[in-house]
Amino acid sequence: MCAAEATASLLHVEENFSACLARIDALIFKPLLQAGRLEKTSSLPLVLALSHWHTYEGSYTRNPMAEGLLGLMGLSLNSPPCSEAWKHHKTVLKQFLTDFTSETSMSLALYTVLHKPIRDHIEQYILLLTKLNEVLKEGSEKDVITSAVKEYVKLESFISQVLDEACFTKTLWKSLGYKFTDMLCVPERRLLEDSRNLPISASTNRSDRILLFDDVLVLIQVNFPAFQGDWKESLQCLLLHRYGLRVITPEETFFLSAKDPQMKAVWQWKLNQAIRQALNGKRDFPLWGKTGEGTEPPSCRFFTYVFRLESKFKSASYEGEWHWGKPHGKGTVKWRDGRNHVGDFKEGLEHGFGICLVPRRSEDRYDCYKCHWYEGKMRGYGICEYGNDMVYKGYFKDNVRQGFGILENHSAEHPFKYTGQWENDKKNGYGVWEDKDRGERYIGTWLDDHKHGQGIVVTQSGVCYQRTFHADKMVGSGILLLEDDSVYEGNFTEDLTFVGKGKLSFANGFILEGTFTNKSGQGLQTQGILNTSNEQPDERITKTQLGLKEFPVEKRWKGIYDQFLEFVHSGCKEETEESFTGFHIQTSKELRKSQEYLFCHRGTEDVSWKIEDILEELVHHQELESLQRYLEKALKSSLHPLGKLLKALTIAFQATYSGIGANRHLLTMAQEEVKYYAKKIWEFYHDQKACSVVLPLILPCFYPELFMLYMLYHEREDDLYCQGIVDLSLFPDIKLLEFLDVQKHLWPLKDLTLTTNQRRSLIKDKCFLSATECLQKLIPVETLPWEAIVTAVWGKQIQHLGAEIHLIRDLMDPTNQGGLYDFLLTALESCYEHIQRMRLHQRENCHLSHSS
Repeated sequence: MCAAEATASLLHVEENFSACLARIDALIFKPLLQAGRLEKTSSLPLVLALSHWHTYEGSYTRNPMAEGLLGLMGLSLNSPPCSEAWKHHKTVLKQFLTDFTSETSMSLALYTVLHKPIRDHIEQYILLLTKLNEVLKEGSEKDVITSAVKEYVKLESFISQVLDEACFTKTLWKSLGYKFTDMLCVPERRLLEDSRNLPISASTNRSDRILLFDDVLVLIQVNFPAFQGDWKESLQCLLLHRYGLRVITPEETFFLSAKDPQMKAVWQWKLNQAIRQALNGKRDFPLWGKTGEGTEPPSCRFFTYVFRLESKFKSASYEGEWHWGKPHGKGTVKWRDGRNHVGDFKEGLEHGFGICLVPRRSEDRYDCYKCHWYEGKMRGYGICEYGNDMVYKGYFKDNVRQGFGILENHSAEHPFKYTGQWENDKKNGYGVWEDKDRGERYIGTWLDDHKHGQGIVVTQSGVCYQRTFHADKMVGSGILLLEDDSVYEGNFTEDLTFVGKGKLSFANGFILEGTFTNKSGQGLQTQGILNTSNEQPDERITKTQLGLKEFPVEKRWKGIYDQFLEFVHSGCKEETEESFTGFHIQTSKELRKSQEYLFCHRGTEDVSWKIEDILEELVHHQELESLQRYLEKALKSSLHPLGKLLKALTIAFQATYSGIGANRHLLTMAQEEVKYYAKKIWEFYHDQKACSVVLPLILPCFYPELFMLYMLYHEREDDLYCQGIVDLSLFPDIKLLEFLDVQKHLWPLKDLTLTTNQRRSLIKDKCFLSATECLQKLIPVETLPWEAIVTAVWGKQIQHLGAEIHLIRDLMDPTNQGGLYDFLLTALESCYEHIQRMRLHQRENCHLSHSS
């Protein structure tokens, strides 16, 4: 046969096949549709496929319904209602079957009529294409024909396999009871294996029969469906022992045991093949693929599954990544009650960072949790934005607030802020509560959400007191520090009314001790002794420092240090860094103005270290200068764990001592904390000099609040100093130098009447150009007269000099005591005190008498 004859034969075969399909459509399908015996949705796909034969192969492999078209031809049309309808149309069947007789089975006749044209058509195409391929010479045309022959051979095999599956499935539906059939029978479902055909048993000892379909694995117990799971994306089959298989599903794991290795191999192969094909969204072509090709399904997948069994995910849908049958990687869970969780999963549970939305029952709002999870429970640092306008930023454990955290209410009705320790979702331990409505701040201990134990209350008016609390109620006596520097020791009410025995120390030094009463309409009354013998107030009383014994500095913010030290002890692993030390935040000005933001990429900030190398970096920088440079960079970085620790300590410090908390009676508490911060930050370095290295680096973070406390504490001394500066400024320069008895060789040249030789002599001696520059050249201060130093200090006119001096003195490195810097500070301090005590009018009288 030549190529032209083969081509003509192919066209002839195609025409005959099209005519046959048209006759089948007109004489068989349309009468059935008109009689209402066949569902339109079942027949139209078949008619469409038969009318467009060139796309038939693709429809088989892509469309699940197409896989059952040939089966439907034999199953749906051979059903009893259809057979009864065709008993009256036997003459029609005789047109297609030459050997048809009255004794011929109607089902067999329909089956033959619907299948024979297709099979004959494919056989003829294979035969003609093979002959055409033989006469063609080597080239592109021959390659195309060879490929077409192979595809038609595959199609022929595919049709046979599909029909075998359909017959196999049809036989199963007949053998099952109507309850199971109603539950399992759907048109596109096909049976792949039956434990009655190839024996295998389940380890659960509850199933009498195991059925493997193309989309579901069914374990059946007599009169009860023991297990039914949609495994087409979730089931995972593992080799367990010699003749056993472990089957993992999202909600259950069980074992299949075969009698011999051959049976086990067949079940394992069919399970894996079915899973792989379901994941690909199409059947293999041929149906079971090529030998040894793609038999193992991937262990990691992405799909959606709805949980059915009783668990925390019951009735919830999960969409995301899976590994060995469990949610693993990125995914999303949605519950029917409106809860949503988006984040990381590990071995079937939430693990890693995630965002969870929980609807509130009473209102159309949500609680939003942005937190880290550990084995299905919140653990580590997180942020919760509640639907009632409250925001919590802190640590969780086992789904409750645990450790250090900040709870703030932004609503207009009752705004407040709590910064402190939590335990079992309640305020427990040391914490600071600010009531913005009442304008007061509580600093003290808590128990089960109540003020309990020692506490300090600071009010906006400047009054503060220390009391013992029990379940939010004040008990026992306390100390009350009033804004006029009066101090009351005894019992008093919540509205600060004196009751019972007490002692009231006035600012002028008088002391009233006795019994206080407050009767309605009569005001405050007392019966006691008034001591007026003290001429000056006792600074130990007026500058009383609170909370030193009651709140040891090492127990105040233990929750912050514990997280950092736990991170260090765990090896500084990068995947746990945010859980221990908090989320990374950007440092741009725009984001500083808004709330804390989460982001995946670490921004543009230059980070030259790796989290895992932190401990090695600390050991590496042994030299003092190298250590200082490294610490400065780390503490200023918002991404470095040390920088995050400093940020958390700064927040706690500001929550205690800024705003309402700026009270001079809290100065020593604040000073202790700053020193302790430096010690704790570098505690694990085991170097005694570390504190002196760290303190100058962290001091700028606490300076504004700390200096305010120093200003309030030394307010009286600074007022006297400022008055002295004002009095001295009334003098002209020459009069001031004379008044202070400054030697003339230290005067500015412009204020002296000298000859040319005298001026040259003074210049050669390198005298100071101006007395006001003495403060900047204080290094040779030990050679300067006292009066010159006083003049220099006056010239600078530093505001709040007393606060500055005492801050430097209190935080000075102990190694500098007795050295040059200590001497310079002592000289400056003496000038400060001298200016306070000056009596100008006495000095003026002294000068007048001397000149006369």
